[in-house]
Amino acid sequence: MTDEVLAGQVDYYRRRAAEYDETAYGDVAAARTRIARLVADMRPAGRVLEIACGTGLWTEALAEWAGQVTAIDAAPEAVAIARDRVRAANVGFEVADVFSWRPGTRFDVIFFSAWLSHVPATRFEPFWRLLRDLLADDGRVLFIDEHVDERGKEVYLPGRDDVVERRLNDGRRFRVVKNFVDPADLERRLGQLGWDGKIGRDGRDWVRGEARPRDNTAR
Repeated sequence: MTDEVLAGQVDYYRRRAAEYDETAYGDVAAARTRIARLVADMRPAGRVLEIACGTGLWTEALAEWAGQVTAIDAAPEAVAIARDRVRAANVGFEVADVFSWRPGTRFDVIFFSAWLSHVPATRFEPFWRLLRDLLADDGRVLFIDEHVDERGKEVYLPGRDDVVERRLNDGRRFRVVKNFVDPADLERRLGQLGWDGKIGRDGRDWVRGEARPRDNTAR
């Protein structure tokens, strides 16, 4: 069931790519301002990996701070939009599924926005093990996601508390994993996996977080 839902989730974002900015952010100019502020606060330096880069709004902000950005997404349609949007010489894009992608290098910073909430509970621990393997010594993970208070805007499938039904502008329906973030609960869960996390709220709708493995040399 998890693999089926994840496949449908990728299909959803492939088909949503052209309308994503409008439906996700509404006022794209205002979103850019907010994104620039958050990225400036986080200061992602060195070699940065961006997971689920989408249409590149966060990528263009990351490029202002990073030495090099590797931006990946499983939806080629979204990557095409991002490539067209972000022409910075220090950014490289790749169509890839993070669960199977093996770059052969490590990163000083791993960043993702609105991605952690789409990771199924069964893959939460393996995902954070993967992040540990991708981090350079003294590396850190930075992320933005939606606060649990926003949960009411979604329609969950009967009997499921982690899969929602989403509809595109043309009416097509898809199933998507969605686990909103409770900062205190996520800090606790990360602590159990050997990470030190600091997660807080940005506005009423988003959370921002930073996590570091307690021992990044034990691999």
